[in-house]
Amino acid sequence: MKRVNKISQIVRLKQVVQRWRRRIPSAGSLAVYVGEEHRRFVIPTRFLNLPVFVSLLNKAEEEFGFQTTGGLVLPCDVVFFKELLNVLERDETGFGALDLDDFSEMFSDLAADSYSLCKKATISDAHSFTPLLQKAKV
Repeated sequence: MKRVNKISQIVRLKQVVQRWRRRIPSAGSLAVYVGEEHRRFVIPTRFLNLPVFVSLLNKAEEEFGFQTTGGLVLPCDVVFFKELLNVLERDETGFGALDLDDFSEMFSDLAADSYSLCKKATISDAHSFTPLLQKAKV
């Protein structure tokens, strides 16, 4: 039963990533909208291959569905997302393999409200897809 569930999760995640890849420009950067206020951030498209962004994309699809209009909205607090980008821009090689839980723990000194939306998203999905994609090229 567990094996069938993992296979279906892998297939579903592959479909999600393929849908998002079709919507992403082939190179350069991508605008994403974060938090309830939909604050706009421009991120390098290569970030979308990182485990933390794969988790956020999956959470975005779970929370908002796959939208064909409007921008890509990530279910994360703005303060948390700013810290995430700061760390990745400083040392993408060193921190690029971390997942959403790792970043939530790293930023635990922020006010609880600053990372609760991202943290809540990871708690609701105990079987994260991220470990299955660590060596995959998307």
